[in-house]
Amino acid sequence: MNRWTWVLDQKPRPVLEVFKDEVSRLLAGKLQQWPLSLEEVDLAYAERHAAALAPDSPRPVPAVYAQAFCLARWELQRELAAVDDYFRNLRFLEFGLAPADKSALLVLSRWLTEQALALSEATEGRVKRADLVDILERTERLCLSWAAAS
Repeated sequence: MNRWTWVLDQKPRPVLEVFKDEVSRLLAGKLQQWPLSLEEVDLAYAERHAAALAPDSPRPVPAVYAQAFCLARWELQRELAAVDDYFRNLRFLEFGLAPADKSALLVLSRWLTEQALALSEATEGRVKRADLVDILERTERLCLSWAAAS
């Protein structure tokens, strides 16, 4: 088998799948930087979450990232009762997070949700919510694989 046989044997991938992979790689790359750069933050939000937004704030533990992805998925799937229950009953404590992790959790989940919704808006709704959830799941897998490698 020559080197080109493998290429010729590949099945074509839909454009949306290639797009999702590329967006996931971009988002995962941005998540490697901390603190995140938020484009539009009002003063009250910045003051409330100063611990997570300050330039010298420490990177959150991996469990914060995992929970932030979960919250963002719920937001995109409009599972608002689950989000409400999560915070009302302090469920993040059940996953080994400390009360001090709450700001980073909120900042990360908001950033993920806003990135996904901005993508939907930029594509004029052609990327549906189910696709956005899929992109978040792909991004999470990339982040987990990068965290495991380091």
